[in-house]
Amino acid sequence: MHTNAFESVLQQYGRAVTLTNAAGETLADYHALLQPLRYKNKLYLYGVHTEIGYNSQGHYLYLGPPQFDLQEDGLSLLFGTEHYRVERAESVYLADEPLYVWAIIRRKVL
Repeated sequence: MHTNAFESVLQQYGRAVTLTNAAGETLADYHALLQPLRYKNKLYLYGVHTEIGYNSQGHYLYLGPPQFDLQEDGLSLLFGTEHYRVERAESVYLADEPLYVWAIIRRKVL
C-alpha cells in the first residue's frame, strides 16, 4: 500500500485532528487513527493505582499521514475536545517512501 492508499484509509476511517504548535496556532487539519493502549497491549505506561481505581495516564496509539513530523517539540493534537501531547513518534517507511507516522500520545489535563 503506498502513501495515497494509506491516506485514503485515514480519510475514510480516521478521526478529524488538529495539529497545533506550542503557541496554540493551528498548523494543519487532517484525519488520523487513534486507539487507547490497554492492559492487553502489555505496556505498563506509568499507570498508577489510586483510591478510586486504576489511572492509565491516558496513553493512545496514533497513526497519521507522513507529511506531519510529530517529533518537533511543543506540538499538540486536538481530537474533538480532547487535547493530546506526543510522547514518542517515528516515521514508518515502505522502501524509501514515508508511509505513515506512528506515535504514542498522551491525554493532556488542562
